[in-house]
Amino acid sequence: MNLWPFASHIAEPHGIMVLFPVVNFSIMHWDFGFILAFLAIVIPWRGKLRVGRLMQLPKLTSSDRLGLYASTLISQWLIAAFVMWRALARGVSYTEMGMTVPDPWRIAWVTVALTSILCAGQFAGLKKLAQLPVEKRGPLFLITEKIAPRTPRESFLFAILAATAGISEEFLYRGFVFSVFVAIYGSSAFATTYGVVLSSLWFSIAHLYQGKRGLITTFVVGIVFVFVRVYGGSLVPVIIAHAGVDLLVGLCIPRFLGLNSIND
Repeated sequence: MNLWPFASHIAEPHGIMVLFPVVNFSIMHWDFGFILAFLAIVIPWRGKLRVGRLMQLPKLTSSDRLGLYASTLISQWLIAAFVMWRALARGVSYTEMGMTVPDPWRIAWVTVALTSILCAGQFAGLKKLAQLPVEKRGPLFLITEKIAPRTPRESFLFAILAATAGISEEFLYRGFVFSVFVAIYGSSAFATTYGVVLSSLWFSIAHLYQGKRGLITTFVVGIVFVFVRVYGGSLVPVIIAHAGVDLLVGLCIPRFLGLNSIND
């Protein structure tokens, strides 16, 4: 039996249109529920705790940053591997998770356009923020400044981390979480809409450590990314754009602030 109904129609039992979505909890296996709860509770709690500890330190050494990058790399791959294992074990296909390339030409131009627009906007925004006084840059910029790489060794590992974040986070939120919510609301005409909003909400909550502004920004970015994922039928454009923006941030902030010459 197919447990992942993606049909979009309004259920009308006894000829009466249902105004509220019919939730299909039959596909909410215990492991899926565990994963959703983990992403909504443990991930934001852990992120806020780690950032809080980092910000209490007067400065981070090169060893501190390398350790942070390495631990984040390991944890992200482990979480993504576990989610992939459980999804495949429950019969979720690669197509349903956006892990295919149905239209290479469409995906290619969408990838180039999305990555170029986001990176250009991010570059301009970072350059403007770097010119402001420290007290006006905001907490998110200060966090990024503190963990940004300073040395070639740090930059190399940070580049791997940026790629990992693009792959793992897009798979988790635009792949797994989105497909779960679409399946849960599969009997509704707005199943995809619920999937877009809820997966973006989950993605936003994961960035709780960024504060109110960060929550709003990541929610909006999540909406844009999931629309791109739906349009192209693939995670490839959002993975590359996500990794590109993260890498740009990590490499530009030290350059703009003259941090590359600092040896810890």
